[in-house]
Amino acid sequence: MEARSKGGSVAEVLRKINLSAQNFTVHQEKTLRALSYCRTSALGGHIDACDGCGNLSISYNSCRNRHCPQCQGHKKEEWIQKREQDLLPCSYYHVVFTLPEELNGLAIANPTLIYKTLFEAAWATLNQFGNTEGIQLGMIAILHTWGQNLSLHPHLHCIVPGGGINKQGKWKKKVRTDKYLFCVKAMSKVFRVKFVALLRASGNGDGALMNALFSKNWVVYAKRPFGGPKQVIEYLGRYTHKVAISNHRIKEVTDQQVRFGYKDYRKGGEKKEMTLSHVEFIRRFSLHILPKGLCGSGITVF
Repeated sequence: MEARSKGGSVAEVLRKINLSAQNFTVHQEKTLRALSYCRTSALGGHIDACDGCGNLSISYNSCRNRHCPQCQGHKKEEWIQKREQDLLPCSYYHVVFTLPEELNGLAIANPTLIYKTLFEAAWATLNQFGNTEGIQLGMIAILHTWGQNLSLHPHLHCIVPGGGINKQGKWKKKVRTDKYLFCVKAMSKVFRVKFVALLRASGNGDGALMNALFSKNWVVYAKRPFGGPKQVIEYLGRYTHKVAISNHRIKEVTDQQVRFGYKDYRKGGEKKEMTLSHVEFIRRFSLHILPKGLCGSGITVF
């Protein structure tokens, strides 16, 4: 009879496959091994003793890798506390820049190029719209590369203050009076032009790819402003230190497969489940391991 475990973790799945037999890069394999060793004897541990009763408790060390579902809690809280001190007394807006699927192949082959270009193009777009209104904007940008089913879906969550510094060096509120930061359709067109120009300047992307990128509409999504600083902090808590999949979404791990839950946003966020082999599950997970040195935590502040 096949062994099954209700629930499970990414580390449990990793320990069921031979990582060396897969087609991972050196950086990917090193990261995945760190996750598989997290909070096990392989990383050593420490003993805590109670001064009162003398009880001894052994705790294994964490891997502290930014891609580990078990290690992001304390880092998230530390980062949020620092950002809370930076918040301005104004409205904040949420803008999402998404890359089309035509770029997925290049993102797999050269993720550093694509993700850095995504940051640069998003900032150039917002900066241009801010300059039009006579202000220097700022933003906090958070890179996510995954869809709910672990497919490649690079997008940038941006939190933008509703104002900036004018040419006189003074704070100025956003001029527009509607409920959104800027016109979404206009931002989408500018974002596409900025990204393609940067990609062409890098010497990557052939003519066929460029034609494909200009043949479809790109997506920039804008939400209404947050209710206040408290809502901004709550949002940051949900998004800043996310990884491709959290352990609580894993429903079952068997000797051969992994079953996990996801939301199908093409059908209004309908809750569904997917079953993959161990190898396919980890292959998809590995797509979201950021290249070494890319933005450190995946967050850039301008």
